[in-house]
Amino acid sequence: MRIENNGQFLSIEQVQSQLYPKGTERQAATPGLQKSEFGKILSQIEESREGVRFSKHASNRLNDRNIELTDKQLERLNNARNQASEKGINESLILVDELAFIVNVQNGTVVTAMDSHESGSNVFTNIDGAVIA
Repeated sequence: MRIENNGQFLSIEQVQSQLYPKGTERQAATPGLQKSEFGKILSQIEESREGVRFSKHASNRLNDRNIELTDKQLERLNNARNQASEKGINESLILVDELAFIVNVQNGTVVTAMDSHESGSNVFTNIDGAVIA
């Protein structure tokens, strides 16, 4: 198919009308994808690849409390965050071994972290779910 207009530049509408004549459907690049089941699965895969991020506060708590995560513990934390997301949890307490993390599940951010000795009264507020990894 040739797209031309007597040597002049075409408008976007003119090009679209030549590429997609009336009666043929043009598929939207992204809007339909986000609402489709495939789009949801793709989003979950992208989220799981990225892994959790640590807020500045959580990073400071890890340093202050001399908490170092192994690769295996970090993997379990990511898996637990994905499980929480699948269940529709927004703010989750995630327990990994002797460590406790408060995670904003929607944006994948660890808000704070502590070990079993630092958890004080063992009362956690502002969470709507918990995952033991």
